[in-house]
Amino acid sequence: MNFKSIITQLYFLLIYSDGKVNQGEISLGKKMIQSEGISEVEFSLQMEALKTKDTAQIYKESLAELKRLKKEQQIRCIAWLCVLANSDGFMDRAEWQFIYKIYHKELHLELDIIMESQKELNKKITLNNSVPVPTTLLDQPWSRAGNR
Repeated sequence: MNFKSIITQLYFLLIYSDGKVNQGEISLGKKMIQSEGISEVEFSLQMEALKTKDTAQIYKESLAELKRLKKEQQIRCIAWLCVLANSDGFMDRAEWQFIYKIYHKELHLELDIIMESQKELNKKITLNNSVPVPTTLLDQPWSRAGNR
């Protein structure tokens, strides 16, 4: 599994961790796939496939693969999760627990490094706000709030 597949799986787990998918998570998810060079079609296909799997198994596989990534890629994944979790202006408790468990308990990453990467991603997103984002992702069944 590669970085793009792992970050997609983590995105899936995060947006469903609090039981509700919001528009901010969808919008920032689109920016994430653009920023990371992930094919919109592949992303949508993977999101649909993930809906048919057990989330505990997805988590187990994602974590195992995440541990194989370089530290910089691990940090980037966690930073994206933080950005996405804050998309509605508030990080839900379930989202925070999910992120904390991965970065602190499993990967033993430093929060300061993650926060620095998160700031860089936020700047990149802010700078790229004028860039049109494909709207076809909004038409995907997985993107509908509460779908699960």
